Amino acid sequence: MSGTCDTREEVLKRDGTGVTVDNSCQPTAGKWTSVYDSVVITDSSDVDIDHIVPLAEAWKSGASTWTTAKREEFANNLTISQLIAVSASSNRSKGDKDPASWQPPDSAIHCLYARYWISVKYTYKLSLQSAEKTALQDMLDAC
Repeated sequence: MSGTCDTREEVLKRDGTGVTVDNSCQPTAGKWTSVYDSVVITDSSDVDIDHIVPLAEAWKSGASTWTTAKREEFANNLTISQLIAVSASSNRSKGDKDPASWQPPDSAIHCLYARYWISVKYTYKLSLQSAEKTALQDMLDAC
């Protein structure tokens, strides 16, 4: 992270176009396109930052054994494809569901979403459940 910017603000700067920020790193202008549903957002307060692998899913898949420091690093990791700016409605419909229960409404993003999901799970050595694995395989067939 840079200066006074927190993780959310870093993702907003990274994922938006024409993003300007004030001295506190709060976005004052910009545009974000939610990859899940192609919604274009011009007010940063309407943007959610999604964990590709939700925190509750990570917990059920192995994070429950991690230290607090490792869980915090996972929740704020900007170096892998774990945090993305999306529309609030798509993020809320996803909740803490895995790909067996939820997939992005825009099917054109399924391949990328599956790859991101697998990358995060692999990086953190998190387990895959059978239905989750089947859903991911189906999504990868679209690649």
